Amino acid sequence: MIANVLSIAGSDPSGGAGIQADLKTFSALGAYGMSVVTALTAQNTRGVRSFQVVDPTFVADQIDAIFEDVRVDAVKIGMVATAEVAAVIAERLRRHAARNVVLDPVMVAKSGDRLLQDDAVAAIRDLLVPLAQIITPNLPEAAVLIAGAIPASLADMRQTMRDLHRLGSHFVLLKGGHLAGDDSTDLLFDGVTMTELPAHRIVTRNTHGTGCTLSAAIAALLPRLDMVEAVRQAKAYLTAALVASDRLTVGAGHGPVHHFHALWKQDSTE
Repeated sequence: MIANVLSIAGSDPSGGAGIQADLKTFSALGAYGMSVVTALTAQNTRGVRSFQVVDPTFVADQIDAIFEDVRVDAVKIGMVATAEVAAVIAERLRRHAARNVVLDPVMVAKSGDRLLQDDAVAAIRDLLVPLAQIITPNLPEAAVLIAGAIPASLADMRQTMRDLHRLGSHFVLLKGGHLAGDDSTDLLFDGVTMTELPAHRIVTRNTHGTGCTLSAAIAALLPRLDMVEAVRQAKAYLTAALVASDRLTVGAGHGPVHHFHALWKQDSTE
């Protein structure tokens, strides 16, 4: 059975992050993608110029329209922008008994531009994290969620993982991409077992939408795999997409990863 996976996130008109990246990832991994738009951004590979938040009532209407008609096997939550949008997402997902919720606590774009209002952090932490099967913060996002310092080592990450897990999700995937060095080790924790997921750092400027892509890949895989295997395969997919990203020529800043690296020919001009 083909999984139906819903992305609740912001729109990226350049196609590398947000809902556009999520839908590409779902498709590449064999899932049927659906979307609820929470915000419209004006951005490209160089940065975010501005964003407009969708009215929370309309966000609720979009969620209801999907759940009242379609079997939803997993939900990925990305940019929520405001506390009001976060609250309505939490209320509607509870009402519809959503399964396999993957929360990527999007706070800052790759360019450094903020993607949420200050009051949204508490709403994400208090309302959305407890609904999640897994949360996927990077190191700066983790520090904001627990009001602590940004982890600077694997030892710091291990302690931060325990603090994050106390917020209420079943699993925490803490991404180590901001650590110094040639390796990029992520940690997965279920409250008992801490699993290291090492990987060699891919040297590329094309890192736009990596967080969106990883969390979307986990959501696409969760309906048919256990959590540890879903995360392993999602990380492998993202790594391959990063390696192949130079096959694309998109923008002059942080370009996108190659979501369809395994499906497209190397170069249509060859």
